[in-house]
Amino acid sequence: MKRRIFLGAGIAGLSTSLLSSCTASTDSKEEKAEVKQNTLIAGNIIHQVYFWLKEGITPEEEKDFLEFFRILKTVPGIKSIDIGKPAPTNPRPVVDNSFSYSITVSYEGIDEINVYEVHPIHLDAVEKYKKYWTKVEVRDTVVIDV
Repeated sequence: MKRRIFLGAGIAGLSTSLLSSCTASTDSKEEKAEVKQNTLIAGNIIHQVYFWLKEGITPEEEKDFLEFFRILKTVPGIKSIDIGKPAPTNPRPVVDNSFSYSITVSYEGIDEINVYEVHPIHLDAVEKYKKYWTKVEVRDTVVIDV
């Protein structure tokens, strides 16, 4: 009987704890998504870059490559920046998950991205870390209001 009470109390405590952490986690993600969604307005620029890393780079080299993104975060004029890897979405003809990493940067407008493109921090970082990739694709978009 004591064991049942102990297990029951433990399970009840665990479910309450899990429910609380799930709720907190969900709220946090929703709040972040809401903030990000509301920060982009018509005229903002979205700069998306996809990187294909060389075959056979070591974990240490890949870790070093990630420093590239940390450096890019310091370039002035960036509104937001997100770094990611391909999502394990269902294969479809329109989905290309062949890249290794991507970076999505937003700017207030064209002036800010024009500064970023030629900024010494950006150019020096590209020069230092380009040894790790075989291919890079860039897609720049102007946010529109519909």
